[in-house]
Formats: sequence, structure tokens, C-alpha cells
Amino acid sequence: MEKGTKENPWKLKTPPGTSDYEMYRDVKDGMDVIVCVVGKTTLLYDARALNDLQQMLKKHGDWMELGSADEQKPAKEGTVEAWGRSETNPVGGWYGLKKGLRGRFGMYIPPLMEELGLAEITHEAKGNKMKAN
Repeated sequence: MEKGTKENPWKLKTPPGTSDYEMYRDVKDGMDVIVCVVGKTTLLYDARALNDLQQMLKKHGDWMELGSADEQKPAKEGTVEAWGRSETNPVGGWYGLKKGLRGRFGMYIPPLMEELGLAEITHEAKGNKMKAN
């Protein structure tokens, strides 16, 4: 069975390895999305994030801090989280699609990219980073 479907989701851990969650691809309102299920909470991300983030990291050429933050909190400048909500990224803003739950891009997308072989991430207690493969 193909991995990354609702029936067979990717089973992932946050970068520090402290929490389990699942992700799968789907289509919502005609848009390719990545569904992220963390406990009872469901987040949605624009599926273009995978390719766009890998391209940005290749241009960046080095490790970049993840800097995960909730939507209501500002993202640390120069982090993956800040890029995932920046007006200068390819979608012109948030890759997170569910208002109120658009943050945590730097927490949940990098492990999926590592699983797919698109990037490498560190797995420290704090201050994790990623770079493109």
C-alpha cells in the first residue's frame, strides 16, 4: 500500500523525538494539501511547501534553524518557520492553511521532508536545524 495516504499515513516524530504525529497527502477544495494529525488536532499545509522549502534550502546552502512557533507568536528571523509564513516565499505568506493553526511549520514539515529524502534534520532537545539533500 502506498505510503502517505489517509489509510497509510507517514508516522513521524517531532525533531527532538518527543512527540508522535501522522501526515498524509489529500486534496481539499481542489488544492493538494498535507494533513498533519497531532493527537486530536488536525493541521493543513499547502503541499507545495515540500518542493518550495527544498529549493530555498538548496539556495541557502547550509543548515537553517527550524524555529517552530504557534501562529499567534512571532517567528524568529532567519528560521524555517519565518520563511514558512513570509510574504517573500513562493506562496506569498502562510503555507499553513487552517486559520489559528497555521504555525508550527518548522516543527511538522521538516521530519516529513527527512522521511521523503528531501532534507536532513538534527534531532537535539532544542535548536534543531535542517538542510536540503
